Amino acid sequence: MRLNEHPARVPAGASLRRIAIISDHASPLAQPGSIDCGGQNVYVANLARELALAGYVVDVFTRRDALSQKTLVRCADNVRVVHVPAGPAHYVPKEHMLPYIGHFSRFVARFCARAARHQAGYDIVHANFFMSGMVAQHLKHTLGIPFVITFHALGHVRRLAQGAADAFPSARMRIESSLMRHADRIIAECPQDRLDMEQLYGAAPGRICTAPCGFDPEELWPEPQEAARERLGIAPGRFVVLQLGRMVPRKGVDTVIQGVALLREQHGVDAELLVVGGDHQRPDGRDLPEMARLRTLARQLGIEQHVRFVGQQPRAALRHYFSAADVFATTPWYEPFGITPVEAMACARPVIGAEVGGIKSTVVDGVTGFLIPSRDPRALADRLAMLQADPQLARRMGEEGLRRAYRHYTWRAVAQQAAAIYATVLNETRARHLTDISTL
Repeated sequence: MRLNEHPARVPAGASLRRIAIISDHASPLAQPGSIDCGGQNVYVANLARELALAGYVVDVFTRRDALSQKTLVRCADNVRVVHVPAGPAHYVPKEHMLPYIGHFSRFVARFCARAARHQAGYDIVHANFFMSGMVAQHLKHTLGIPFVITFHALGHVRRLAQGAADAFPSARMRIESSLMRHADRIIAECPQDRLDMEQLYGAAPGRICTAPCGFDPEELWPEPQEAARERLGIAPGRFVVLQLGRMVPRKGVDTVIQGVALLREQHGVDAELLVVGGDHQRPDGRDLPEMARLRTLARQLGIEQHVRFVGQQPRAALRHYFSAADVFATTPWYEPFGITPVEAMACARPVIGAEVGGIKSTVVDGVTGFLIPSRDPRALADRLAMLQADPQLARRMGEEGLRRAYRHYTWRAVAQQAAAIYATVLNETRARHLTDISTL
């Protein structure tokens, strides 16, 4: 029951009520799985909703990317989305958004100042991504509002993983370093995220808190596999592997395709791969580059008839795909957190994941699934064959994953942790203010 009888727990003395969430390129209203739309969108949408259900008033500021978008959109009780007019009113890749952040910051500062004049000012700002952090830092300097930041991805780590393919300007790393010094708190999404901040940026450990991403129990739960397969038109008896997420190279979907090809060729398993997510085509009907590359790979490997690219699906349909599968596979080269393994566990499916980023924390190797090196299709095929040969092992891993998801990764628990961090920051800010007054 998602009502206010489970408020977020905050330290005594905090007066937290109004929260501004900045999410420059990732709107909570966008459909996850499309280009530039993934985990951050899901995080912001669910965090805002759960904070509102706990009694807080939340405004999410995101860039306007269509002329039809209204400036203010009320999307739930106590939650509004504010579309900020910064740059052209159409899609702009996040790698090209930095020139518009000054305009974004000034608009949000004016909006917040007007709210304060009407006794509706914000107690704290939660920035998401480094450019949102620039906006939050501007608000702190001009209006005195403290801020916390979740980076969702780090420039240094991205550059190490992608090399020349990383299209962000090198100034990103300098900006991130500055934000880590000036934010009132940094929220790491997993232990690896925290370690990267400390080792690559010299972030002070005492300024970092860890709070993960999560799943919604009212959106994702296990369904009977036969019913899910009948709904999706999947023949019974086949071994079905699921890959779900954005279609971008760093997600390593090619490794999953190669792994399923090896599973069929070397292990003799009649396997089918479902690939969910991503826009299939440009407006002119041609495949987008990554989708075209993946289709070509499946054809070259001779498994084109055994790979189904089903495209972007509504959130409400995802539990059918998870439940229809025997195993969920995700093999990115780089993944700051990775929500999809948690979502698969919430549907009682074993997960085979690359041993990177947050996946190293969410998947317990040998218990809820297996961890393998990234870009290693042979290791993936071997683990898939193991699960196909031992359905009871796969079932046990799925059940362990389900318990782990409910124990650690519900969005309500994530919101409780975030609210407690906010309240701690407010108490510290108030204490500093009182100290400053006493020294006058």
